[in-house]
Amino acid sequence: MSKRDDLIAKYADDLRTKCKMEPDMALLTKVTIGCGPAIYNADSSTVAGTDLAELETVKKNFLMKKLGLADSPALMEAIDAVINTYGRSERSKYRAVVYYMLAKHFKKESVYA
Repeated sequence: MSKRDDLIAKYADDLRTKCKMEPDMALLTKVTIGCGPAIYNADSSTVAGTDLAELETVKKNFLMKKLGLADSPALMEAIDAVINTYGRSERSKYRAVVYYMLAKHFKKESVYA
């Protein structure tokens, strides 16, 4: 298996064990590919759930630019809900998993079709 395949398997395991949801592997793969080289960097592969500046970046770069959503309080509420689902105490919140859950939350799977 390639390094990317190993990471996708790790992300799927996080979705099953930590988030209690069965992943759509095709969508998870596309979201992971969409993250680009960030998934291979220890710092950029994760999202700091307590860093407001980073959460703002997720909102602007992923929710607004990638998914095409309009700025509203609902965006930060969704990010907060995803962080809660993942587990606030969980140190490594993988970016691809957070993005996957946000795409599912807003029913924007079609962006990756």
